[in-house]
Amino acid sequence: MPFLELQRQLGLDLDRWLLRQSATQPHGKAGACHAFEREWVECGHGLGQTRARRECQPEYEDFMECMHRTKLAARLKKILEQRDKMIKEGKYTPPDYQKSQEEPKL
Repeated sequence: MPFLELQRQLGLDLDRWLLRQSATQPHGKAGACHAFEREWVECGHGLGQTRARRECQPEYEDFMECMHRTKLAARLKKILEQRDKMIKEGKYTPPDYQKSQEEPKL
């Protein structure tokens, strides 16, 4: 099986080019979502594309959430909507340090 270790034989590291978080990072530290990407890749390794999509869906969702923060943004939006609703109803008063205070104009 001559193609089994082709990357090593040629001295190439295609994983660094193909994986987002495995690329060279500033100051030599791992990317923020590197661990999630690594779990996803390890889960799907050797399964094939069809099985990996089905069996590694939780790992892929964790990786995409780390990259894009869509669930976090939706949750924050709901929290702010609830806060605004409570302020409008008079059930909640934000603390003084949260109120927008304009500086006096000269």
